[in-house]
Order: sequence, then structure tokens, then C-alpha cells
Amino acid sequence: MTAARSSQTASGLPGSPQGRVWGFMELPHPQNSPIDGIHLSKLLFPFLYKDALEVQEIFLFNREYDRNKREHHTDKYYNLKLIVRRGQPFHIQITFTRQYNPEKDQFWIEYVIGRYPQENKGTYIVVPLVQELQSGKWGATITHSNDRTIDLNVMPAANCIVGKFRMYVATLTPAGILRTRRNPNTDTYILFNPWCAEDSVYLDDEQERQEYVLNDLGTIFYGDPESIRTRSWNFGQFEEGILDACLYLMDKAQLDLSGRGNPIKISRVGSAMINSKDDEGVVVGSWNNMYEYGVPPSVWTGSVDILLEYHSSKQPVRYGQCWVFTGVFNTFLRCLGIPARVVTNFSSAHDNDANLQMDFFLDENGKVDSHLTKDSIWNYHCWNEAWMSRPDLPVGFGGWQVVDSTPQENSDGMYRCGPASVQAVKHGHVCFQFDAPFVYAEVNSDVVYLKAMKDGRRIVQKVDKTHIGKLIVTKEVGTNRMKDITGLYKFEEGTEEERLALETALMYGVKTHRAQDVVPSTEVDMDFVVGDTTLGNDIKVKITFKNNSQTRYTATAYLSGNIVFYTGVAKCEFKNHNFDVTLEPMKAQTVEVLIKSSEYMSQLLEQAFLHFFITARVNETENILAKQKTIALKIPPLVLKVRSKNATCNVFLLNINYHFYHKDICSCMRFIALYRQNHTNLFHCRDVGRNLTWESKCIPKREGPQKLMASLSCDALRHVYGELDIHVQKTV
Repeated sequence: MTAARSSQTASGLPGSPQGRVWGFMELPHPQNSPIDGIHLSKLLFPFLYKDALEVQEIFLFNREYDRNKREHHTDKYYNLKLIVRRGQPFHIQITFTRQYNPEKDQFWIEYVIGRYPQENKGTYIVVPLVQELQSGKWGATITHSNDRTIDLNVMPAANCIVGKFRMYVATLTPAGILRTRRNPNTDTYILFNPWCAEDSVYLDDEQERQEYVLNDLGTIFYGDPESIRTRSWNFGQFEEGILDACLYLMDKAQLDLSGRGNPIKISRVGSAMINSKDDEGVVVGSWNNMYEYGVPPSVWTGSVDILLEYHSSKQPVRYGQCWVFTGVFNTFLRCLGIPARVVTNFSSAHDNDANLQMDFFLDENGKVDSHLTKDSIWNYHCWNEAWMSRPDLPVGFGGWQVVDSTPQENSDGMYRCGPASVQAVKHGHVCFQFDAPFVYAEVNSDVVYLKAMKDGRRIVQKVDKTHIGKLIVTKEVGTNRMKDITGLYKFEEGTEEERLALETALMYGVKTHRAQDVVPSTEVDMDFVVGDTTLGNDIKVKITFKNNSQTRYTATAYLSGNIVFYTGVAKCEFKNHNFDVTLEPMKAQTVEVLIKSSEYMSQLLEQAFLHFFITARVNETENILAKQKTIALKIPPLVLKVRSKNATCNVFLLNINYHFYHKDICSCMRFIALYRQNHTNLFHCRDVGRNLTWESKCIPKREGPQKLMASLSCDALRHVYGELDIHVQKTV
């Protein structure tokens, strides 16, 4: 609880409890002044202040166990100041120097934000004293009066500015207005309120509010659809200093205070500020496997260290990739009270010209032409969804909105994306702001295989309508399981609804120079599967041809194996294999190609992705068959064990099959984080060898369920990760 004393305002300050207040000016109160900030007139003309009502103390009930923080779901914030949510009353107590007489005394409460507060901009708020609070509107009502002390319920407006307000209590005296002096202890944070029906971020499901606002630990899915990996991410939105760091981002972006009550504007500004591309934002992106002078993206296990470092240094933090941008952005949104979740789109198109087409060119023999093929398909891409109403759009397009802070394309002069209505994306209404065409293309583009003829012609051989956006997932509410939300973004391929959505997108601005559909040949089919993909093992690729006709065919096939970044960009080709196959009528034939570990291990990138592109030319018909897949090699996890007696955590990486490397794993960096405690240790070592073991002392400061997370990173191997759920008991 906090206390404040009163002081006289400057003469001539416009202000009245009954009239309009057009401005507010805060005067300095010297800490060493013998009059402690009290205006000189009070000493010179004491008769004017005789029996005047003055504030002696203000109690805000701001501890985590007090009613305000419990009722406003802000008791988890590690912050001693009062934190409340807009559109919901909170309780304060004021003690005066004498008994309050409602028939002759007048007082009111003021909330101020910004350097030049004005009432008409919502930055200077005079809270009226009313008989009964009105839902969603500023007001205060006296609930109890006892001698010199009164209890009040204060209601913030459901659309007020979100931020840190300075609080004053003013009383009317014969000499003018007496205001409490500036006291940082009475500062009050006001946040978005998903529990308030009048708030634009209102979410009506309590389990979803617990998940998307109050859960400070999440699960991020990555890898490929056939081998999905998971890793926990500590959002840490309640940790000490995080709320101030998130509010600083809006200051850094110079977002006008009047716009800080609008989740549309805040999420759009946040999507630009989380990356450093053009505004010196939070995280520097790097996709070239070079991380000098920074931390590799795979090492981060949460947002807390990133945001605190940025807030203290005012310099971008190095480095991040899409899941890091997404994790930090989720912290920003949840910290301010906007419901948010992390979404992963597997096989995500980066369509630069938004023509819904990813072009792959083949030469006349069916081999991939790397010089003509410029489009890339991200193996996966993470973005955020934020829940809010969209009064700027027609009814029905509120709810989940795509917001993406990974710097991909320029939007209105900055690298940002969204908010784009998920409903608008699904139904093809790409004319609705913001950036709906780009998001639509990420999940709906076609993969087009074209034969590049020597005379310059481009002949469409195949159109694959199911490769892009084949699986879109998020964390399930209340568990760590994966939830398939593909149906929220797109209709099933081939349905009437899907056709109408596409026609709507084309009508509303998506470019129309798409490849004409070709009638696929059903005489010969080709598919392939990749066997055991454990890192360091040999890999078998089985290609199956099926001749559905009564005619005997021959085909010349080509397999290309490439080391790729997770963005789909190829680093190098490690396998180039040609073979011929004879296809007997109405039979299937399987060809097995062996990939030795020595062919790919020395060139691997951090996430260990291999991309296989197989084409075949049917000699008799000159038809081209094409198929591609990206697989993520299975990397052994870190194993964590805890010895409770001495609070030691042992981390193991056993049976490392890394003798394939031409050099030892060296210069390794090991990073361990104790979730819910924001405790991290950083280690360095030389020459790991075949087995790795190290110890770290972790002394928890809080009881209850916690999670240990550890990651290992070195030049030879990254994305090695492990975690352990523990329960901390109170010592006797």
C-alpha cells in the first residue's frame, strides 16, 4: 500500500470538478524543500486553508495478495505497483486530515499519462464521483466512509489508453485546488481486459483466457509435417521489468498516446518493433548460419532475457529467426492483456509478387533448372494470432488476427505484417487491411512445375494445389498437445467453398496471371518415401512408380538432394543421381537410392534439413513427373536430471554419433534456464567428444511447478534441446 501527501496547485491552473479541464501541468516539488512542496500561499494566508479538506494518505491495495490484483488477474506480475484492467472497477482507500462531509466537501481523482496531458486526448482524466458506476465508463463511487477514511471503487473506461498513469487526488478549497504531490508509488498500470465485454479484446471463454493471456509458458512446433518437433518457450510476461519493457516499445515506436487503447494499432506497431529491420527494434534476424557477436537463434529458450537486454541497452539483440520473433511478440501481446497464440504453418509460401504461384523450372530432360527457379518454400514459418474486434471491417471479421513480426516484406513503409483477419483470409476477402493478400498467399499458393524449352517457351507440366499450407497448428488449450487449425485458414481443396474463396481473392486484388490448370496424366504415377532420418545414419529413399495403363513405358529419373535452410533456400547439392526404370503394364516398381551419411554430414546447417527433388521423364510420352519433400533429421535431445539434495541439475547428451565430422564439436555454448524464475547460466567448453555431461546449480526461489530448459549450440550442431518438468516444495 502506498501513501501520498497533498500540495497546492499553481494559481491559474484550469481545473474544476464540475467543468471541463482542458489541460494539466505538473509542478516539481523539491525533495529538500522545508515546505515539502506546499505552496507558499498556504503559509502566508493560513485562514484560507482553515478546516480545508486535505489528503493524508492513499492506499491502493496493490500487493499480489490484495483484492485488486486478484480480481483483475494481475497478481502474477512481479511488480509492486497497482496493475488493473480497463472496464473493471478497482478498490482504493483515501484518508483525509478531517472527516469528509459530502454536503460541503468536493474532491476528485485524476489520472495523467504523457508529457502534455489533455482531457480531449484521453491523457488527462478527471474521474467523476457518481452514485452508481456505469459499465465501461470512467467513474468513482464511495462504498464506505469511516471517520476520516473513505473507500472507493474506481472504474476505468473500457476503451481508455493502456499504459502507466500518474495518479492524483484533488480537493476544492476556498483558495483553489489542492492536489496530492507527485508520488511514483501511486502510479497505476492500466491494461487491456479480455474479461470485460466492452473491451475490444474481450474473449468469452475462461479456459482460453487462462491459456492466451495468463499462461506464461508455451509450445512452439517446427520441423516438417512428417516429423514435427516441439520446444517450450518461456514467454515470461509477468517477470520483473517485462511490463515496462513492453511499454517502452510503444514509446520507441513513437505511437501516439491516443492510439494506445486500440489493439489494432498496438499489434501493428508491435509487429514492426519486434524486428530491427528498419526501426532498431528488438531482435536482429539472421538466416545465413553466421552468428558472430551474438547468440544463435536456437539457443534462446524464452523472451525475458531478450526484452530486458533490449530495454536496458536500447540496442537490438542478436540473433533471431521466425520462432524467436514469434515468442517475443507473444510476450508483448499477452503482457499488455491482448489474447495471443503462436501459430506454425508447414510448407509456407513466400510469394513476393502475390500471384499465388511458386514456380519450379525443369529443363527438357526433367532436371531442375536452378538458374530459373527463384521461388522458395519455407519448411515452416511461425507467426502470431491476436484476438480483437475489428470495427474497421464488416461484421464477422473480428476474432483471431494474423500478426507477423518476422521481417519478410515491406508494408506501408516498414517491415511488418497484419493484423489480417483469419476469417478474411479463409474467405478470400483480401481487400481488408492489413496485408491479407500476403497471408493468403502463404497458405494458398500453388506449386507449379514448368518445362523450360530451349526456344524460350514455358510449358506447365504439373500444378500441385496441396503442397502449400498443408498443415497449420497451434498449442491446444490447457495441454502441450498440437491442435490442427488448418480449417480456420482455408477450405478443403476442391470444394465449392474453396473455389468461391479463390474467385473472391482474385476479384479483390490477388494477381491473376496464374498457371492454367493442366489435366494430369493418370497413366504413370510417382511418389517417394524417406526412411530412417536419424542424424548420422545412412538414409534410404524409396521411389515408387506405378503404371496404370496397358502400355509398357520407360522413364529416365533424376534425384537431387540438397542441404537447405529452413526457409527453403538451398545451400548446396550433396546428391545427384540418375537412373532408368522400365514400367511394366499395370504394375508398380520401387527403386531404392542409398544416401550415405558421409555425403551430407559435413555440409549440414543448424536445423539439419535435407530437401529431395525427384523428377522423371516418361520417354514415350515426354510427360514429366515431379515430387519434392523436405525432411528434418532427428537430433538427439538433451536429457536433464535433478538431484534435489544439493539442487544440482545434470545435463546429458549421450551416444553422439558425430564421428562423421571432420572436426570435433568444439566451442560449444550451453545454456540452461529455470522457467518461472528467469534464472539462466551460460557455459563454454572445448572438445565435447562422444558423450557430454555437465552440472549446474539451480536454487529455486518459488515453490510449485517449474520447468528446466537447456539448449546446446556450437558451430557443428545446433537446435539440441531438452527440458524437464519439476515440482519445487517449500523447505521446512
